[in-house]
This record gives sequence, structure tokens and C-alpha cells, in this order.
Amino acid sequence: MAVHFVIIGGGPAGNSAATHAASLGAEVTLVERDIVGGAAHLWDCIPSKAMIATGGAISFARRSELFGLQDSDLPELEPTAVKTRLADIEGRLHNGIVELLRSQGVRMVRGVARLKGPHEVVVDTAEGMEELRADAILVSTGSRPRIPHWAEPDGERILTTRQAYPPPEVPEHLVVIGSGVTGVEFVHMFSSFGSKVTLIVSRQQVLPTKDAEVAAALEDDFLRRGVVLFKGARAVAIDKDKDGSPVTVLCDDGRAAKGSHALLAIGAVPNSEGLGLEEAGVEVAESGHIPINHHCQSNIAHIYAAGDVSGKLPLSSVASMQGRKIAEHIMGLHTRDHRHLDYDKAASAIFTEPEIADVGLAEADAFALGRKIRVTKVPFAANAKAMINSDPRGFVKIVSDPATGVVLGGSIVGRHAAELISVIALAVTAGLKVSDIVDSLLVHPTLSESLADAAE
Repeated sequence: MAVHFVIIGGGPAGNSAATHAASLGAEVTLVERDIVGGAAHLWDCIPSKAMIATGGAISFARRSELFGLQDSDLPELEPTAVKTRLADIEGRLHNGIVELLRSQGVRMVRGVARLKGPHEVVVDTAEGMEELRADAILVSTGSRPRIPHWAEPDGERILTTRQAYPPPEVPEHLVVIGSGVTGVEFVHMFSSFGSKVTLIVSRQQVLPTKDAEVAAALEDDFLRRGVVLFKGARAVAIDKDKDGSPVTVLCDDGRAAKGSHALLAIGAVPNSEGLGLEEAGVEVAESGHIPINHHCQSNIAHIYAAGDVSGKLPLSSVASMQGRKIAEHIMGLHTRDHRHLDYDKAASAIFTEPEIADVGLAEADAFALGRKIRVTKVPFAANAKAMINSDPRGFVKIVSDPATGVVLGGSIVGRHAAELISVIALAVTAGLKVSDIVDSLLVHPTLSESLADAAE
């Protein structure tokens, strides 16, 4: 008799688990209350990157004279057209995901699910209540933007990230609260659109968890764009219509940032309430996340968690791989050749301009651990393709073991960094040596040649 696998949440983790488990012979039911494909994926990740691409097109037009082109009228943002484009992209991706699930025989149920017991899932649908008995359950309900007690988003002047794809109007002056990955992407996006931007940085550098040299390169670009940085300032309140300014963000050090709009980009909270987790005996952390082991199991062996709700790296790529590993574990494949998901080797990227990407061991972390490393760095200013692109910003940095030459990590700042990091990510995951990168015959002229130069 086939294993009945019930999945709550149709984001990257749920979709990957569903299709892979179904292909392995499981009977799969996927329950989703909003949009198959995942709110964080289709409402956050994809729209933001699409808007960044629009900003990139505008930035390219502004630099057209560097390519020997005569000055012409610069393009202007048309919010309605951008919104239509976003809806088209989201619709096509959603339809593609639904078609894939159907082709694998996954049963999809639209409704709100909760656990009634360790093996029972109850779903409230438009047609009524449906009870499902499951041999295995995956909770992959994602997260939502965190809203502090001192802020009241109105969808007009005070926005959450999900209210800015695109916003009701292009801000004249946007105050971004939060200098993590999401915050800096919005700074880049709206400064490309022509908005004045002020960024509230609670610490002494943007991207506080990233390599200091990487953060410094991004800060330099922001300053060239005219972005105002409030460093060491933590937002504590937002006033509307004060002193003639539509919004004023007050900071704990007494400074105030005035703008036409304010954007909250201060993290996310897991969607774990109302799921009946406690009734089913599933432990939930004070943060709302579901603690998991290396198989993504909760304290109840047949109940799994993946994606943002699991408290691991909040990346779609990580969620998808978690889903795949869960499917294999449910179907017993972990008893064969099986490699656990190593979160320390997950590549990540920030789609600013220049792009930022990293993977594996960071230089600062190695020093903090007292670990001996070899760090090599090559600027794109020495790369022929970067000159052809008229964009020599950034560098490639590779961290390796000085005794063995094994690649331990790396960082890239520059054009197409998100694509280029894949080479270093493969080296880190497969335990390759810097000599393996050096000995690769790469295409000339390309930006990837700087990877081999940095590996020398």
C-alpha cells in the first residue's frame, strides 16, 4: 500500500517534496490556502527580482554613452506596465508549477489545514471540511513580513515588502528600514527608478552578516547613487504628516529620516500559528519555528518541517532541497547512498548592482575560529569582459585550505555574481581544489576567467 504523504503549504519546499515523493511512488496530497508556488516565492522573490531587472534596464540606459551610443531620451518607469509584467510572470510560473504537480499525480486541495492529531490533517475548504489520514506530514507554511509594534503599514505611505511590488506610486523619497538582504535590494531597486533613498542601518555596516569587504563595496555604490545612510540607528517609530513631510522615521539616537514613503524590511516571522502543532505534540520554538534534525524531522518522527518555518536558511533553493531530501527519507532512500543537506555550503546572492554572492566559509568567520586559510582576490578591473561591459566594479575572492588546496568558500561582487558563484559552490560541495578551477579551460573573454585567476 502506498505511503500517504500530506503536505501543508505549496511553496518551494512543498512542491519539491510533492513531485519527488510522487515520482518515487507515494500517494501525495498537497494543501495550499493561497497560491501554489508559495507566497514568499511568487509574492516576494520573483517580483522583487523582476523589478530589479527593470531597474537594471534603466541603469543600463543611463550608461549607454559608455558603449559609444549617442545620448537619447532616458526611459521612464510606467508602474502599470510593471505591474502587468509582474502578474504575467507570476501567472506563468504558477501555471507551470500546477501542471508539473498534476503530471506527477499529486492531488491538490485548496483550503486551510491544521493537524487534528499526529496522523490526522483537517482541511477547511470552500466545499466544507475534509479529513485526511497521513503516514507522513510536511509542514511548509512559509513566513510573512515582520511588523514591529511601533509601525502600522497602510499600504500607501508605510509599506511592507509585499505592498511594494510595485508600490501604489514610485516614491519621491523612500526611507528603507532594515539593511539586510531584502532592505538593500529595495534600496538598489528604487534608487534605479529615480527615487531618493535613505537607509536605516542598525549596525555599523550594511549586510551585517556578510564579509566586511563585500559590505563596503555595496556601501560605496550606494553613496555614489546619493543614498543617505543612517548608521548605528535603530528605528523606533514612524510619524505621518509631521513637519510637512508625509512620513518621518524616528531613530533611537534622536535622528529622524523624512520621506514620502517608508518601507519595512526587518525580517520575517514563521507561519506556524493555528496549525494544531501543539495538539499533535510537535515542539515549536519561542520564535515560532519548528526545530528539525538533519532529516528535517520534528520531534515527532513522521512530521517534517521545511522552508522558512523550519528556521534554517530562508532561501528558496534550500527549501526545495529540503523537500527533496524529505521525500527520499519518507520513501526510505536515506538508507542507501545519501548525502545530508549541508546548510553551510548553500550559495546565496543579493541582486543589487553590483550583484553580491557567496558560499561556504567566510574569511572573517575563519579568523574568528582561528582557522588557517588562504585568501586570494582578483578585481574585475583586470578582466577583459568587464572592460567590454564597461563595468569593472567588484572582485572575486576565494578561500581555500593552505595545506590541501581544497576550496572552502568564496565571495563575488560584480556583474552576474549570482551566476558565477555556482562554480565556487560546486567546488565547495564536491571538495574540489583550487587547482581544479585553474586547470579548467574557460571561455575567453568571460567574467568567469576571474574565477581561475583568483584560484591561482
